[in-house]
Amino acid sequence: MVEYRIDRRSGVATYLQIVQQTRQALRLGLLEPGDKLPTAREVVEATAINPNTVLKAYRELEREGLVEARRGLGTFVRKSLGSAPADSPLRGELAQWAARARSAGLEKEDLAALFNAVLEEQFAPTDAAPLARTDAGTDTRTDARTDAPTAAPTPAPSKGDSA
Repeated sequence: MVEYRIDRRSGVATYLQIVQQTRQALRLGLLEPGDKLPTAREVVEATAINPNTVLKAYRELEREGLVEARRGLGTFVRKSLGSAPADSPLRGELAQWAARARSAGLEKEDLAALFNAVLEEQFAPTDAAPLARTDAGTDTRTDARTDAPTAAPTPAPSKGDSA
């Protein structure tokens, strides 16, 4: 069973934290179709949040087709997400990378920003050329298939140009 952890300082609505944590558990295979979610009462006792917040999160998950409420029985998982099991070798590699980054002095937010930037690069639509930085610091577009520049860097302004 999933145990929700609420971060009151995150700036993310409590019900969304429950939705996100449930989705993550589904992606990692920690929750599978047929599994029962904790009751609203159990979540309230564990997290000290309003029962209506839990019910709102469960309704959102139900609206997305991920869970279904069965009157008198509880809320059950209808389908899973993704295919990255919690014990995947990639998880171990990512944990090692995160440990190296942390020992290099990066904060949690720095890691998240770096990871998200790499995700955006790796999962960008193939028709949109990613931005590449040149040694001079100018942006160029590259062809995703060949990594070759598709446009010349923007020239620096000449002395006669005004800024």
